[in-house]
Amino acid sequence: MREPKTYARNYEIPEEELTYSGSVSCPGCGATLSMRYALKALGSNTIVVIPACCWSIIAGPFPYSSLTVPIFHTAFETAGAVSSGISAALDVLGKKDTTVLAWAGDGGTFDIGLQALSGAVERNEDFIYVCYDNEAYMNTGIQRSSATPWMAWTTTTPVRHPKEEPKKDIVAIMAAHRIPYAATATVAYPDDMIAKFRKAKSIRGAKFIHILSPCPPGWKSEASDSIKLTRLAVQSKVFPLYEIEHGEKVTINVWPKDGGVPVSEYLRLQGRFRHLSEDAIAAIQAEVDRNWERLLKKAEMSMP
Repeated sequence: MREPKTYARNYEIPEEELTYSGSVSCPGCGATLSMRYALKALGSNTIVVIPACCWSIIAGPFPYSSLTVPIFHTAFETAGAVSSGISAALDVLGKKDTTVLAWAGDGGTFDIGLQALSGAVERNEDFIYVCYDNEAYMNTGIQRSSATPWMAWTTTTPVRHPKEEPKKDIVAIMAAHRIPYAATATVAYPDDMIAKFRKAKSIRGAKFIHILSPCPPGWKSEASDSIKLTRLAVQSKVFPLYEIEHGEKVTINVWPKDGGVPVSEYLRLQGRFRHLSEDAIAAIQAEVDRNWERLLKKAEMSMP
């Protein structure tokens, strides 16, 4: 499939700030900037549901908050269920213009919260579910999750015994539920991210947005490299930016320039991959290439 002709997007980020300037997030935290962009896109008439994760700390303990919008803190595994309940309550009250935003990490999405999330999206509940994916249980000590990439270091998969299983394809799982909208996003492409949140807001039913979110302590990377890392993830095809509508129509939103960059450029900026041999890097490159070809075929099949 050839890259289609594209036109420059209108680079527009709303000026309204719905996050306060001070928080306890780590320097370079991708999840904090992602929340800022998400709320800029969704506006002040938003309720945020946060299960146990880094953001349950970043948001601050009651009665304090790092957000100007209402927050509902809930248990690790219940973001999908609680968001469903809040959405139903708003519907009964006739408040159909309020957006419910579930905001969970990969541990609370790929693993602990998957059952509640699956049930909610199977019922096509009306809310936006965001997984800010830093690829491990960062808030509790950098333990491996099913979002952790193959061969990555974590405190429970040390260098001599790195993770042996591939990363779970959470977007494919959500798309298999035939929900109206699923997409990927990163902070390196804020216009793409904001456009996707606005699109999700305009759709009734279940929406899922998967955000790659660098964690400097967990990735053993420089705080100043977080934006660069997410850009390299897209340009190396490790984390393509695309959207899936109703489980079928696949659209690639950002195409790697000049065919992309080697995956090694993305890996070398992260200490969690420092132990990799050349053979392991080559194996990762081969898997990334296979995944990209599969995505191209899906996009080609869904073209009119």
